[in-house]
Amino acid sequence: MPKTKQNPQPSEVASDHSVTRFEIKELAKAFAHKWEGKDGIKPEKEESHKQTWWNELFAVYGVPRTVVATFEDSVKNSKGNAGSIDLFYPKVCVVEHKSRGCSNQEFQKALQQAIEYVQSLAREGRSHDAPRYLVISDFERIRVYDLKKSGASETFADFKTIDLAKNIDALLFLAGGEAAKPRSEQSIDIKAVELLGGLHDALEAGGYKGHNLERFLVRCLFCLFADDIGIFQDHDFEDIVTTSREDANDLGALLANAFRVLDTEQVEGRREPQQGPLFANLPYVNGELFKEDLGFTNFTLAMRHALLQCCAFDWSAISPAVFGSLFQCVMEPKERRQVGAHYTSEADIMKVIRSLFLDELEDDLDKCGTSKTALQAFHDKITTLKFLDPACGCGNFLICAYKELRRLEYECLERLAPHAKAKDKKLHGISVDPTLLRVLPSQFYGIEIGEWAGRIAEVAMILTEQQEDEKIRHGLSFTRLPLKNGIKIHIGNALQVDWNTVLPPDKCSYILGNPPFCGGKLQTSSQRADMAKAASGVKNFGLLDYVTGWYFKAADYIRGTSIRCAFVSTNSVSQGEQVGVLWGNLLSRGIQIHFAHRTFAWESEARGRAHVHVVIVGFGCGDHQPKLIYEYDTDGNELSPILAKHISPYLTDGNDVILTNRHKPLCAVPEAGVGNKPIDGGNYLFTTEEREAFIASEPKAAAYFRKFMGADEFISNKPRWCLWLGDASPSELKSMPKVLERIEAVRRFRAASKSPPTQKLAKTPTRFHVEFIPSAPYLLIPLHTSERRAYIPIGYLPADTFTSNSCLAIANASAYHFGILTSAMHMAWVRQICGRLESRYRYSARLVYNNYPFPQEITDAQRQAVETAANGVFDARDRFMEQTLADLYDPNTMPPELVKAHDALDQAVDRCYRKEPFTSERERVEFLFALYEKLEYPATASGVLVADAAKTKRRSKK
Repeated sequence: MPKTKQNPQPSEVASDHSVTRFEIKELAKAFAHKWEGKDGIKPEKEESHKQTWWNELFAVYGVPRTVVATFEDSVKNSKGNAGSIDLFYPKVCVVEHKSRGCSNQEFQKALQQAIEYVQSLAREGRSHDAPRYLVISDFERIRVYDLKKSGASETFADFKTIDLAKNIDALLFLAGGEAAKPRSEQSIDIKAVELLGGLHDALEAGGYKGHNLERFLVRCLFCLFADDIGIFQDHDFEDIVTTSREDANDLGALLANAFRVLDTEQVEGRREPQQGPLFANLPYVNGELFKEDLGFTNFTLAMRHALLQCCAFDWSAISPAVFGSLFQCVMEPKERRQVGAHYTSEADIMKVIRSLFLDELEDDLDKCGTSKTALQAFHDKITTLKFLDPACGCGNFLICAYKELRRLEYECLERLAPHAKAKDKKLHGISVDPTLLRVLPSQFYGIEIGEWAGRIAEVAMILTEQQEDEKIRHGLSFTRLPLKNGIKIHIGNALQVDWNTVLPPDKCSYILGNPPFCGGKLQTSSQRADMAKAASGVKNFGLLDYVTGWYFKAADYIRGTSIRCAFVSTNSVSQGEQVGVLWGNLLSRGIQIHFAHRTFAWESEARGRAHVHVVIVGFGCGDHQPKLIYEYDTDGNELSPILAKHISPYLTDGNDVILTNRHKPLCAVPEAGVGNKPIDGGNYLFTTEEREAFIASEPKAAAYFRKFMGADEFISNKPRWCLWLGDASPSELKSMPKVLERIEAVRRFRAASKSPPTQKLAKTPTRFHVEFIPSAPYLLIPLHTSERRAYIPIGYLPADTFTSNSCLAIANASAYHFGILTSAMHMAWVRQICGRLESRYRYSARLVYNNYPFPQEITDAQRQAVETAANGVFDARDRFMEQTLADLYDPNTMPPELVKAHDALDQAVDRCYRKEPFTSERERVEFLFALYEKLEYPATASGVLVADAAKTKRRSKK
C-alpha cells in the first residue's frame, strides 16, 4: 500500500486500485470541496469541465480513467443516427452528464438516453460490453441505477456531490467492486432511538419515573448533541460520564452539578474555580432547560453503561426526525394508539413543507435574480413569516420548516455577498456576518398536549439552530448561547385551547402538522368531548376521525385571513361518509383545497412500528393558484404532480361534489339490498358437522336448512347453514321438538336485549330481522374485502342459498351488471368512495352502489361486448373450480388466464364510457365524478353541489 499525503488532491492519487476506504472518504471530501465551490471551482456547463470532473472522480477511487473508460464512445440509435456515450466503462457503467441545474424531467430524459445507448450496444453486437450501472450527473447531483437489481425503474442511489463522502459505497463499481446502497439517515436515526430507549429503560428500572425521568432524558439529549456539534468545547459531557467511578456511585451527583453549572451565568466569561475543572468549560444555556432540580443522585451500573453507549454514538448527523422517534420509542403501545403519535420521516414532512410554502418561496428567490433590492425584500419577508403547528409533538414539522427557511436565508445572503457570482444559488462556504442571520426559532409556534414532547421540541430547535450555525461558522467565533429567541411551545389540548392566545391570526402565515390519528369508534371519552367542542354544530360529527377536529379549529382560526394550512391525515377524510360530514361544513365556510397528496402508505421503522395510509391536504380561506395534485404509485414513489383547475373533497380535479347516502340507485339498474340478518344468538346458524348432528336427532328439520354464505364463506368457500323456519306451519313446527327449543332460545335472546327494536322481534322468533329470500339466482357483493385485491370477488349464488348481512344481494342482475361492477372502472370508484375498515374496503349500497354512474346511452354492441367479456371471466374461474376466490384474486397467485379475462372486460367496460383509453386511476375517477355531476347534481348559488332531495324523493316513490 503506497503512502498518501496528509491532504491528497484527487488528481494526485496513485493509480493502483489500492487506496483504503478511509483514503477514499478523504479524497471524496477533497473532490467535493474542490468541485462544489469550496476551493473556487463550480462548473456550470457540461462541455467545459465534464472530462476533468470524471477523471478526478475516478481518481478518488484510485483508478486511472484512461485505462478503463472512454469519453464519447460512438453508437447508433434505433433510427440508425450516430450518437455518442458521454462516458463508457465496458461491462460496468454508462454515464450521461448534463449541465448544472438539471430538473427532474431533464434527469429522466438523460436516463432514457442512457437506456437507449445500452440497447444500441446490443444492436451493434456488443452485448458482451453491456453495463450493469447507469449514472446520471449534472456536477451537482449524482444518480445511480443498477440494471441487475431493479433496472431503471428505481433509483439505486441519489445524492448531492457535496455529500459524496457519505455515499462512497454507491460508486464502488468505479474501482471494480459492487455498489452498495448508502446507509440511510433513517437507519442512523433508528440507532439513536434505540440507544435513548435503552437509557430510558435503564433509568426506569432504577426507580426513576414520570416527570423527572422525562426531563433528565431531554437534558441528556441536549448534552449528547452539544458534545458532537461543538456547543461544548471538547466532549465535556462525555468526560464527566467517563471519569465517574465504575460503580457509578458518584455519577448522579456529577450530572446534577453539571446541570446546575449549565444553568449558572459565567462571571466575566469564566467559571468560578470552586465549580471544578470538569465543569470549567460548560457554557450558560438559559432557556429553563436546566433550572429545575431533578434530584438524580443514585446511579446503577446499568444506567452508567447505557449513558456511556449514548456518549460513544456520533449525534452530529442525526436528522430532526429522531426526536419524534424518541418520543414514540419510550411510550407504551396502548398510549401511542390513544394519543395517535406516529413517527414521521423527514421525507414525508418535506412533502407538506414543499407544497405548502417552500416551492413558492424558492420560486420567489429565483425571481429576485441578483437584484439587491429584491433580495433584501425577500430576506425581510422570510424573517417575518410565522408558523404554527397545533399538534407539534416533538416539533419535527417546525424544525424541518426552520431548516429550510435558514437554507433560503443562506442562499439569499450569498447572492447579496459582494463576491457572489450572478448564477450562484447555493451556499458553498461563504463567510456570513452572524448579525445578518435573522431567521429565528421564535418565528415557530406549537401546541402540544404532552409536556415531555413539548420540551423535546424546544431542545430539538435549540440543537437544530446550533447545527445550522455550524454550517456557516467557518472559523468565525459566534454562539447563540445563552438562549434568547427560542421556539414557542404551548402545553395544552389543541382542541380545547384558543389558538388566538398562542399566536394571533394576523401574525400567522402558515399552519402545518400531523394531528393525531384515531377513528371515530376508537376515541376515548375525552377525545369525544374534544370533538364535540371543535365540531360544535356539525351534524353527525361522531362519524369523523379525531384528526378532523384540527380542520374545524383551523377553519375558525383562519376566517378572513390569507393563512394557508396543510395537515397529514388519515385518508378517510377524503373517502366514504366522512367526506359529506367534514367537507360539507368546511366548504360552506369558504374553505378551498389548494393542493393534495393522494393516498400513500407510510410506516415507521422505530419501535412500535406504525403503518398508516395517509393523505396531505392543503387548504385555506379562498382561492390559491396553482392547484396541484400529487399521486403515488403502488411502491410509494411520487409521480409528477397534476395541475388541477379545482380540487374536490375527494382530492380529484373537479367540482366540489359531495356524495351522500342514497336510498335508490342513481341509474336505471337493479336495486341492491343487504343480506339476511338473523339476530338469533347463533341458534339458527350451523356448521356442516353441526347440521348433520342436528338432522340426526331431528330428521324432519332437513327440509328447512339452507346454505348460508357470508362474505368470508363466499370468498373462502367455507359454507355454513341456516335453519329457515319462515315458511313452516305451526303444526310442522310442533312436530319438531328440537326446533322448538331453538325457537324458544331465540325468543329469550331477543327479549333480553337492551334494544327496544330487538325486544319487539321476540314476538316473531321464527323470522329473521332482515330477510332476503331469493326466488332466482342473484348477484352477491361482499361488503368487506382486502384492499390488496385488484377486484372485489363478486359472483352469483343459486336461489336455494341464503346470504348474510355481510354481503349485498342484487336480484335480476345480468352479466352486463356483473361486468360493470367487477371492472377497473368500478374499482376506481370503490377505492375513492367506499369507507375503510382499517385499510380494507367497506362497500355499501347507499354510498357506493347507489351513487355509481353506470355508462349512459350504450349500444347493443357495447352491452354485448361487456357480457361476452364477463362470461370470459366466469370461464377463467371455472378452469380452477377447486380454488377459492381468495386464492384466485390474491395478487400473488391470480392465474394469468383470469388476469387476461379481466383485462378484456376492463377494455369492454371502458369503451362503454368513452373511446379513448384511460391512462390512470385518477383519470377514471375524475371522469366518473363528471358523469355523476351531469346526471344528478345541480350547482347552488354558493357553488357547492348538493343532492337534489326532491328528485331523490320522487325516484324513491316510483
